[in-house]
Amino acid sequence: MTALEMIPLTGSVVGTVRPPGSKSLTNRALITAALATGTSRLTGVLDSRDTQVMLESLKRLGLTVTADVAARTIEIVGCGGTPPVEAADLWLENSGTSIRFLTAMCTLGRGRYRLDGNARMRQRPIGDLLAALNELGANCRPESGGDCPPVVVEAAGLPGGETTVNTSLSSQYLSALLMAAPCATRDVTVHLAGPLVSEPYIDMTLGVMARFGVTVETPVPGIFRIPRQQYRAANYDIEPDASAASYFFAVAAITGGKVTVDGLNEYALQGDVRFVDALQQMGCVVHWEQNSVTVEGRPLTGIDIDMNAISDTAQTLAAVAPFANGPTTIRNIAHVRHKETDRITAVTTELRKLGLDVVEFADGMTIHPGPMRPAEIDTYDDHRMAMSLALIGLRQPGVVIRDPGCTSKTYPEFFVDLGKLTRSPAQPVA
Repeated sequence: MTALEMIPLTGSVVGTVRPPGSKSLTNRALITAALATGTSRLTGVLDSRDTQVMLESLKRLGLTVTADVAARTIEIVGCGGTPPVEAADLWLENSGTSIRFLTAMCTLGRGRYRLDGNARMRQRPIGDLLAALNELGANCRPESGGDCPPVVVEAAGLPGGETTVNTSLSSQYLSALLMAAPCATRDVTVHLAGPLVSEPYIDMTLGVMARFGVTVETPVPGIFRIPRQQYRAANYDIEPDASAASYFFAVAAITGGKVTVDGLNEYALQGDVRFVDALQQMGCVVHWEQNSVTVEGRPLTGIDIDMNAISDTAQTLAAVAPFANGPTTIRNIAHVRHKETDRITAVTTELRKLGLDVVEFADGMTIHPGPMRPAEIDTYDDHRMAMSLALIGLRQPGVVIRDPGCTSKTYPEFFVDLGKLTRSPAQPVA
């Protein structure tokens, strides 16, 4: 299937949906379980390309992993803080979490490890993470120089000590350091340099680490102290993906409907659950329950919003903005230019294809509502481009999503679930 044409709806969408498990939580839990002592059981796990490449890499590192895809469970026998094999070649496609987390994990081993990915991965920066690991006594470098993968790790265990990491491009650098640090030879202290983007993801990392028995001290803002500790095996149930939930909340906003997402609440580890706050600012009504969140659509008003903390949902809001009364400005997301694609330029380009007036600036965009026209939407091998901009086709005729299969990165069944919720499956285009 090379393209899907979205079928516009004639009314409001009312329904309930439960997205698959969180990619971010799944990959964090896989790392901590792999480093633990004992056998862990993960339930509600996501089966997608990003999690598959993580699992394949853990197996290449010598971990014993048993996955039941149908039951969404994984059992993993931990290595006690030291990867078993002394040489491995890991292929991470375009999974940023996987390559960054595994690079840090490989420094705990003893031997030579090489981590690589596809063409886009070779454009995604990782140098700040490598510099921080090397300050802790690691020996890791980009294979071809520069700032991007492939990465080579010559490991003899991670000595530990103090390091500084630049977190202005990605919070994943800090998450990678935090998860590896308990297994270093000495205690680790991490100092932050520059602004911390996507800060809720660090809270998520700390929450997962705590579930596997590790504590992190934060004596003052910008400093993390991690005493040498041992992860302990655990049974861990993974929340539905809050980033994926944003698309269904947006369906309620765009169609004036009422959509409930099961399995999330206001205390969820994932910061992206706060996407509903943006919809509430635009005029929607939000209901928080013990194990669900419901959004009711109302007439929408454009807003000016800082989305740094929930930047993975910025594209979703960009798909809601054309249906608001007045412009919407999304700010402080410059770091998303280094994601699967340059998400600011990509969104701007595709919304302009639809006839919208969009102003792009260094760290965001302003979207002016107006008449739209049919268009074929390019997705740039970016799952979030496909899932977010498809929503516009629920109201605007003639929206065709090219390469819809790119959603397999985090949500292979997205268009199936969207069709069930809306009762209007998209049509394949030859």
